[in-house]
Amino acid sequence: MSEDTDHHDETARREAATDGGSAAGADGTTLDPWGSSTVEDYRKLFEEFGIEAFDEVLPEVPDPHYLMRRGVIFGHREYRDVLRAMRDGDPAAVLSGFMPTGDPHIGHKLVFDEIIWHQRQGLDAYALIADLEAHSARGLSWAEIDEHARDYLLSLLALGFDPEEGELYRQSTNRPLQDLAFELGSKANFSELQAIYGFDGETDVSHMQSVVTQMADILYPQLDGPKPTVIPVGPDQDPHVRLARDLAARMRYFKVTEAYASFETDDAERALLADAYDALATEGDDPVRCEDAAAHVAAAFDAPALVESLENAGMEPLRPRVRFLDRNATPEAFEALIEAVDGEKRVYEGHVDAFDLDHDAAAHLAREVEVDHGGYGFYAPSSLYHRFMTGLTGGKMSSSVPASHISLLDDPEEGYEKVTSATTGGRETAELQRELGGEADECPVYELYAYLLAADDDEFATRVYDECVGGERLCGDCKEQAATLMREFLADHQEKREEAAERLDSLDIDLDLDSSRR
Repeated sequence: MSEDTDHHDETARREAATDGGSAAGADGTTLDPWGSSTVEDYRKLFEEFGIEAFDEVLPEVPDPHYLMRRGVIFGHREYRDVLRAMRDGDPAAVLSGFMPTGDPHIGHKLVFDEIIWHQRQGLDAYALIADLEAHSARGLSWAEIDEHARDYLLSLLALGFDPEEGELYRQSTNRPLQDLAFELGSKANFSELQAIYGFDGETDVSHMQSVVTQMADILYPQLDGPKPTVIPVGPDQDPHVRLARDLAARMRYFKVTEAYASFETDDAERALLADAYDALATEGDDPVRCEDAAAHVAAAFDAPALVESLENAGMEPLRPRVRFLDRNATPEAFEALIEAVDGEKRVYEGHVDAFDLDHDAAAHLAREVEVDHGGYGFYAPSSLYHRFMTGLTGGKMSSSVPASHISLLDDPEEGYEKVTSATTGGRETAELQRELGGEADECPVYELYAYLLAADDDEFATRVYDECVGGERLCGDCKEQAATLMREFLADHQEKREEAAERLDSLDIDLDLDSSRR
């Protein structure tokens, strides 16, 4: 979940497209939170990992950030939950973290901007320094971590994060976070971490502990009450998001599902029961019987286990209902749920069926009973995914290759020089450029315009793109303009960092832990 410094980003799109192409040096769709992250084709993330295309929800976003409009933010998981809360004025939160392994750079600015935009939309905002992860997974000393942590937080404040309306923290000094991590650890096991992250017998325990701490980070905004929460990250962090969603569900007292009969079914079997019910239900008073549904399913589908269950249920009516499954409820909470369900209901060992509630009302009731009886009531966290930035020298952007990235701490003149020396998507000669046009979609310099330098001015970003691909804009002039804008941005940002220093020193966050750890 924490944003590392070895991010590499696919080419920006002039419009909000979500079907990116192949990145130079890409190695497929392996998502490794600690590796050198590449994504060969963003479309594969939709197919292989269930990430949804962001352009499907873009029309529902109020005053969308330019990163959303331009397709830099390309995917999401259940972001509609957050949008619904945002629209209705209900509590919601945004959180992301940063592993302080080097200077903050322009790739990190994407996440800074996403946190700040959500904060300005009224969400509770959280930003954290993943110092335990940096120490355990990357082996950084506490002195190095202290130095980098300060730099990340100064840039976040300089870009507009309001600490009075949000929370900044370090993993290592947040005791409620660590207590939550301990609780979450009881719901995870080594085999699971091995399957997700490739851990083996050589993986140290601290590294595994840092994973559980990140799960606690993702759910931390809900400690003061359940609320939809969005985690803006690069797609390499998706394994963390998926595990956190699983653990949030495992911590819940109740699971709420749709059902049709007294016996348990999985999602696929429920779909077949819905088909049978729709086919057999009539406007009369005669109920659909399970034995009738068994005949229908046997004739239409290959589902022998479901047919057997239906036949065993015999004359039991097949009726739509909402089911509350007891996962971790105390006896008192289960009894309170039974009492709270209005209308017709059936009580079984381990679950309750309600016939007069829809799924949303049932989910709300289950969460309410859980919180009233000491549970967390977690919402599964949502997430946003942004494209990786291409390094200025081509290939991946890496903190270990200074020429490939622009640090937010770079001297403005150094930033200027890096841009003028950057690789472009231009043709071999000016004549070919005028004849064929440039390849803006393959150009790290155009990315700088789309991701940063054009800021909120979509017309400017579009004009740069059109002039490039139309052959009107030559690379030398384009880089000179971009380099000048970058110099201005860095000068302005660093002036604001200086202004933020006093404010950071006044906050309740310890940025000098090294001496206390010796």
